[in-house]
Amino acid sequence: MGITAHSIGCMPRTHLAGPLAAFALVAAVALQGVGVAAPLPGGLGPCLGPLCPDVFPPVGNGDFAGRDDAVNIFVGGDFLVRHAAAEAEGRVVVGGTFDQAKDPGGSKVYNVGIVGAGSRVPPPDGSDFLVTGGAVAVADGQELLAEGGVVRHAGPLTGAITGTDAPDPDAFAPYAGLSAQLTAASRCYATAVATGTAVNEGYRTLFTGDGTSALQVFTVDFDLAAAGGGQQGIEFAGIPAGATVLVNLVGAARRIVTYSGDLADSSPFNALRERLLWNFPEATSVTIGGLGQFQGSVLVGEPGSTAVVTVPGTAGRFFTTGSLTHGGPANTGQEFHAYPFNGDLPSCVDTTTTTAPTTTTTTTTTTTTTTTTTTTTTTTTATTTTTAVPTTSPTPTTAAPTTAAPTTTAPTTSAPTTAVTTWPDEGTGGSRHHDDLAATGVDVRPLAALGGLAVVGGLALLTLVRRRSSR
Repeated sequence: MGITAHSIGCMPRTHLAGPLAAFALVAAVALQGVGVAAPLPGGLGPCLGPLCPDVFPPVGNGDFAGRDDAVNIFVGGDFLVRHAAAEAEGRVVVGGTFDQAKDPGGSKVYNVGIVGAGSRVPPPDGSDFLVTGGAVAVADGQELLAEGGVVRHAGPLTGAITGTDAPDPDAFAPYAGLSAQLTAASRCYATAVATGTAVNEGYRTLFTGDGTSALQVFTVDFDLAAAGGGQQGIEFAGIPAGATVLVNLVGAARRIVTYSGDLADSSPFNALRERLLWNFPEATSVTIGGLGQFQGSVLVGEPGSTAVVTVPGTAGRFFTTGSLTHGGPANTGQEFHAYPFNGDLPSCVDTTTTTAPTTTTTTTTTTTTTTTTTTTTTTTTATTTTTAVPTTSPTPTTAAPTTAAPTTTAPTTSAPTTAVTTWPDEGTGGSRHHDDLAATGVDVRPLAALGGLAVVGGLALLTLVRRRSSR
């Protein structure tokens, strides 16, 4: 029989304490079991520092909108600037060599940190704009522009730079463990259960979410490209306001070739930017091309990989544990634009197994006609085994739609058309103001307050019952 408001009101106080105490216990257990989502490793993703803007503006060339002390581009291997690549906004950290050798006949400069057009939220003035664990090599007749910032490099520098030259053998030391963390996280995210479907329809790939989950997960085992490798649109539907979108692109080689995204933030694709992560957990070859302004952050988890980015612009963080080539022959003026990632991702933890200590006692007795001697030897053995097993938390509380594995519909030959998707109102949708690492995950304060009130209520009733019993 269920407990109603009427039955509680008529119940003797000696019986009321039981249900309330039980409720308090359930509340405490519920609080203990709440899964908390996590950010990217190493504090990567959000804007950092006291000058972060409340909202990151669309790409433009106006006044600075703020300052961002976070890493916008991380490359575990080498960073190659080729063809007509123009700039990389924000802080750039490279584990290997930064090598600039653009095509002759075009622009001979490459900007890092502050750029001509972007979010206009560069690193703080005088801070590191480029950090390398290897050399910095700029081709003859070309120039690396880090005006207002520092180029900190562990290897030799050859060629012309603008900015403060800071040779430092330990330049990459603060970032040395980051590649391994990103690889582990990328592989862990790939185990998350899909909550929606993705279908390549030729002229577009359509991602359809479940409409309710705070973390929308898609598993894709095909390229986001039209027939013959042509461009296509990228569209999302069924994504609730404020949800994080995780797209796991599995396979040894993956391509995205798209015309989606724009500079003015009028495209529905742009609306997901700061909570959208494209994860390549195992690909050794990653290509992002087309004529669009690609939206969202990128994570490439395979250390032996090479990523090639040739779109005119990207808007989001770019983190790869492998190498990166910026620029291709198809476009001119390719640019990385600095925008934060503020999503809540699955929590990936290590599982530790400990074997309790065991004690063995051996007793030896020696007897003679006059003396008995007893010797006791105690041996204690403790075994601890730590196994790194990535786990995904939280488990979606809303039942995921029952769908077959993502399939690819044969691409059509119709001319590309941009479909319009109506998006839920996401408020400002911008970056939060960060003095420290952004808080992420489930807000458990209401549950904590409810559990606490229940516990206090139960204790008060128990005290009342005891006083009445003693009369």
